[in-house]
Amino acid sequence: MIRIALVGGIGSGKTFISKLFGYPVFNADNSVAKIYSKNKKIYYKLKKEFQGSFTSFPIKKIEIMNVIIQDSNNIKKISKIIHPEVRKDLQKFLKKNIKKKIVILDIPLFLENKLNRKKDIIVFVQSSNQESFKKVKKRKNFNNLIYENLKKLQFSSKFKKRKSQYVIKNNYNKNLARKNVKDILNKIL
Repeated sequence: MIRIALVGGIGSGKTFISKLFGYPVFNADNSVAKIYSKNKKIYYKLKKEFQGSFTSFPIKKIEIMNVIIQDSNNIKKISKIIHPEVRKDLQKFLKKNIKKKIVILDIPLFLENKLNRKKDIIVFVQSSNQESFKKVKKRKNFNNLIYENLKKLQFSSKFKKRKSQYVIKNNYNKNLARKNVKDILNKIL
């Protein structure tokens, strides 16, 4: 199985690009959303860690945001609770798709969390900072403080680009993006 990981800044279009490959995709953001809505064990851990911040299950995104706004260090505490569960989901995904030729990994902190293996193919999704920020600002529940805190967790774009075997310049044009994905797949296969 070939593991293709997409890396890039917040709002660079990793999820958009991941869908164009036509292979199974592990989306870490979807995994986190599922954990918040279905995993009571995580709810109780968060409730214990941040007393008074989580009032009922399922976990609401606004409560997570409020905890991060209260103290930017809380994002690391939340990650320590959530990331082991995301890793479990990733392992289930890989096991389920073991016979697939290729899988796509859409994991925002892929390099930062040392999830990369030597044989992984890393694709840097490059987009202009202005375009990325415009896309992020349109998201429901956008908060600039949280955006800045998340950016601090990420390696620089220069570093990610250096660690990548391929670069896709994302100008949010589906036809051009599809062509770039096809070119990469031709080189890999």
